[in-house]
Amino acid sequence: MRTAVLSVAAAVLLLVPGCAGGSSGPDALLQEHGLEGASTQEVVDRLDRTHEDRDAGLAGSVGYDEVVLSDGTAETSLPMPEDRFYLAVAPWTTTTHECFSHSLSGCQGELVGEDFDVRITDDSGAVLVDESVTSYENGFVGFWLPKDITGTLEIGSERGSAVEAFATSPDSPTCLTTLQLV
Repeated sequence: MRTAVLSVAAAVLLLVPGCAGGSSGPDALLQEHGLEGASTQEVVDRLDRTHEDRDAGLAGSVGYDEVVLSDGTAETSLPMPEDRFYLAVAPWTTTTHECFSHSLSGCQGELVGEDFDVRITDDSGAVLVDESVTSYENGFVGFWLPKDITGTLEIGSERGSAVEAFATSPDSPTCLTTLQLV
């Protein structure tokens, strides 16, 4: 029994970004996965839109200050832009999952390839986003917002609409999976 528990614990540690083995440097990991020369924003945008990273064994976790990338043998972190916060949003109708730090390779939303109208405003009323978007292969849409603000996110489609308050502070989630369309 003890051996089984230790084996499961070891397996979990390998899956959690930040807990995997040593690093061969950011350039090597990024080069191996075709991401060399890309900014943090470009890496996040690319990995969040497709399942290429899943198929290649690359895991990524988005936080306030950094994005941690790991392929099981190497790990690196990329600094987030000083003034930008990435908020990944997965609207849903039937099923969702709990999430705090958006996993670029692990999170899967229900509504893939669906069109949404999105309006994001800060608490002063400034419109940050007002556009139509299509959800990615992972059922999410992502937005680069100013850091350290609060506001309201409105999302709608033919399936319904939802409104939710959000924040972009150091203790805020980068993954929003609570917007049930009704």
